[in-house]
Amino acid sequence: MIHNVDIYDEGPYTCSVQTDNHPKTSRVHLIVQVPPQIINITSDIAVNEGSSVTLLCLAFGRPEPTVTWKHLSGKGQGFISDDEYLEITGITRDQSGEYECAAVNDVAAPDIRRVKVTVNYPPSISNPRNTGVSVGQKGILRCEASAVPVAEFQWFKEETRLANGLDGVRIENKGRMSTLTFFNVSEKDYGNYTCVAINKLGNTNASIILYEISQPTALAGPGAVHDGNSAASRAMACLWLSGTLFLYFLLKF
Repeated sequence: MIHNVDIYDEGPYTCSVQTDNHPKTSRVHLIVQVPPQIINITSDIAVNEGSSVTLLCLAFGRPEPTVTWKHLSGKGQGFISDDEYLEITGITRDQSGEYECAAVNDVAAPDIRRVKVTVNYPPSISNPRNTGVSVGQKGILRCEASAVPVAEFQWFKEETRLANGLDGVRIENKGRMSTLTFFNVSEKDYGNYTCVAINKLGNTNASIILYEISQPTALAGPGAVHDGNSAASRAMACLWLSGTLFLYFLLKF
């Protein structure tokens, strides 16, 4: 009986029976199986886009486990490597995310570990849109930029950098989005604005125009008087007057 078997117990064993006439022996070979275990794996890393990356996953077990790498991409894509080493040449932002290493030898459940790879890249502004607002109304310019690390934003009008809270504007940055809000648009607010997105790898900018649109006006006939009454009230008054005149002439004749 062997308690707490380990790999050093593996090997041939001989049982010998001594008798007066002929000694008898029997041999048996003990094979020790060891569940897969990952003993060394690359730590989470951050690299710049275009760099070359090597991920390492060393595993032990008896029999020797098979090691595979898998990219856990949200798009369901990615590549698989049947090796302890996973080499990525010219890594792109789409190849960021978690990579899963699995060690398998069918003795027990696979040993699975994950490595997070962060790919840094410069800002890129998407879909800047011009905005039309009437005088006296609220206007908002939006600027969205993808970047790792997350971009910082600056707003300019012509060559002047805008500051939050000055000249009746508010700048608000949340994640990938920056907004420039005008609470009471005046003539001087119209024009070309520049959104600049910056991180440690670079910067980019986009031009966004705030332009004037006319307020819709009610149609009125010649000689109409705008005395503050609603159109519905005026219409009811006209109907009442017409009915009264019609009844007057009907009774008279």
